[in-house]
Amino acid sequence: MQLRTNFDIPTYHTPINYDKTIVTVGSCFSTVIGNKLLERKFEVLNNPFGTIFNPLSLFTLLQNSIAGQNLPHEMVIDFQGRHLHYGCHSEISASSKTGLMNKIRKSIEKTALALSHASHLTITLGTTHVYDHLQLNQTVANCHKQPAKLFKKRSLDIPEMRSAFEALYAPLITINPNLNIILTVSPVRHIKDGIPENQYSKSLLRVFCHELETSFKNVSYFPSYEIMLDELRDYRFYKEDMIHPSPQAEQYIWEKFSKSFLTNDTQKTILKIEEIIRSLSHKPFNPSGESHQAFLKKLLQKMEQMTPKIDFTSEVNFVKSQILS
Repeated sequence: MQLRTNFDIPTYHTPINYDKTIVTVGSCFSTVIGNKLLERKFEVLNNPFGTIFNPLSLFTLLQNSIAGQNLPHEMVIDFQGRHLHYGCHSEISASSKTGLMNKIRKSIEKTALALSHASHLTITLGTTHVYDHLQLNQTVANCHKQPAKLFKKRSLDIPEMRSAFEALYAPLITINPNLNIILTVSPVRHIKDGIPENQYSKSLLRVFCHELETSFKNVSYFPSYEIMLDELRDYRFYKEDMIHPSPQAEQYIWEKFSKSFLTNDTQKTILKIEEIIRSLSHKPFNPSGESHQAFLKKLLQKMEQMTPKIDFTSEVNFVKSQILS
């Protein structure tokens, strides 16, 4: 008896390996994928501006980064003793306006550098719903809990999103002609907008991704939203908020992502790395005992045998400090 729907995901022709940098940006699910890659020792720049939900704000940030332009000073606010920028997530904050703008400038510089030599850029789109600041006449990435009367809510349409992407795409490919772009629609449900509104938004994003994938040869789509909606069609695969995928669901989608985008050799390397990670989390009964000391020496040997591209420096130093001379 078949109790759930499965579908095949193709193996993509532009695989990810350990040779180059990967940049992940967008909705909070991009952070999940970025963290999975980081844990497995890939070189990753993971959501440098924090979680960005809508495509317009996201593409503007990337375009500013490539151009080396800092964000507008007039979009800085002082809220509860912290300075925030309407163009970034609230995790990007500082105690002063100058400190915040310096922090954003460093993120812009890091992003531009990473994009110039990255092999892949993964973009996770969360919603088409945006808020325009009425006084500033600017679309914001985050309202930072400011009064609703300051904003007007609207939904992006496909022509506006496509125009923003095309404005980004030309300079992006100019600095890195070999860059591969992976699009995905976030499986996180934005139900505060309403269930029908969330579905409308996700539908627009899915059509938008399809248009880009069919129009640009170096753009691919990964169906994280469809995996969540069809293969994991059960509330047990959500966290308690019934909005975010559970750790089990995140791991399931990650495994699908790995099989689609990682080479066989890379997947084999990951298995070795995951074994080392599990060993590092081992809690010894007797740290100075002969058995555990032998375990540490074997673990040290495994890490030192890894390719130099895979940096276990801090872990090697830690294990060495635990080995008794």
